[in-house]
Amino acid sequence: MVKMKYLIFALLIGIVGILAAFLFFPNEEKKVKKRFTLLSGHMLKDPGESTFIMANKIKGISALFGENCNFAVSDYSLSGSYTREEISGMALRGRAHFSTLGLKFYDLKVSFPEKDLTQVNLTARLTGKSVYGEHVDETRELICLLKKVEKKWLFSSLEVVEVLKR
Repeated sequence: MVKMKYLIFALLIGIVGILAAFLFFPNEEKKVKKRFTLLSGHMLKDPGESTFIMANKIKGISALFGENCNFAVSDYSLSGSYTREEISGMALRGRAHFSTLGLKFYDLKVSFPEKDLTQVNLTARLTGKSVYGEHVDETRELICLLKKVEKKWLFSSLEVVEVLKR
């Protein structure tokens, strides 16, 4: 009878240990998806956002990108390689045009073609209201490349996929 108690106790400790390992040590795919969640949170803008909060969000956005990041966004003539500082400036100018702004990511398909490199195919939806009162609701298909630098996944390339029109 005493052996049974110890066996059940050991089994429970083992289960708790396994659950803790999954919770506190996420796999690489979860770490990559977390970067998109962080980007979405930093892009969020509410009416009356203070300068301090805005500056903190811009700093957070730039921390998600590598030293250089390639963009291929033909709709807005935003193609080329940009430094982290240039990306911060673009994010600041872009957010200034909106009184409210939201960015959500859907259908993330994460693949790892090489060690320390991941490709994510996803749908991004940008919603908001411009300072002039115009509503914005755009959805785009994206291909993003992230590289692992010093144990952090950083955006290194972002490409808008052109969807064929009927």
